[in-house]
Amino acid sequence: MATTPGPYDTPASFQEFALMPKFDENIDNLASLAPEDWDYHNTPCSESKPVLRNYIKYTYRRIAQEKKVAVTQDEKHACWNTGLVTPHQEPIYILFEENKFTDRQTYWHFWKFARRGIWELNCFPALPEMAHYYDDPSTLVYDTRKDLRANIEHIINDNRCRFPAPLQAMSDFALQNILKGAIDSVIERVKRNYKAAVPQFYDGTIQLLLPLCLTDPARADLALVVERFSEFYRASTCLTLDWGYNNARQIARPDRDWLQP
Repeated sequence: MATTPGPYDTPASFQEFALMPKFDENIDNLASLAPEDWDYHNTPCSESKPVLRNYIKYTYRRIAQEKKVAVTQDEKHACWNTGLVTPHQEPIYILFEENKFTDRQTYWHFWKFARRGIWELNCFPALPEMAHYYDDPSTLVYDTRKDLRANIEHIINDNRCRFPAPLQAMSDFALQNILKGAIDSVIERVKRNYKAAVPQFYDGTIQLLLPLCLTDPARADLALVVERFSEFYRASTCLTLDWGYNNARQIARPDRDWLQP
């Protein structure tokens, strides 16, 4: 028999935490409060503002891990910090009220997105902090003194469909040579511009995304995922630019030097 959800429960997924019937409409409302380019530009997607949809879902996951949901004393309302701000740099919170449905599977029901200064937040004596993703700031910067070990064969075998169409038909040997050359080039690039390495949060750790320019030196085709070990970095996969931006946006709005949604 399923247990009745309580006000202080923080399940892993947003859908288990709160009922949000008009998800698309509410995401559009949030986008009007925090205007950014929240769409994919390289990957077909039937959903509106997929970057923002994923941002809310995965930000909640981190909020749940850190127990940063504020609940009023009467247990009628809850909120958490989205980490987003208005154009005037006012933090935006997501508010919930007690779910009144008799067959409820969640304790909370979405109420609204709210700027920090509105009166609805007055019922919270203290407002929660935004999600935190790292303790060591050095993990956000690529250390060019460390060696990069790239599993070239694995990157190609597992991600060939993500490569530009003209390259997908190439032999493994030819594609390996192109990939090796692109990795050599990006190492030189990040030595001269640390912002070329963009951090992302994945599976509880900080990883770095590096631009892979496979067909044009002025335009990235893929994002190489780099994981830091004590004395070296390791790369064994790559992402499309849309997914790379999607993951990087979790921590901060990326510099548009190369990572474009």
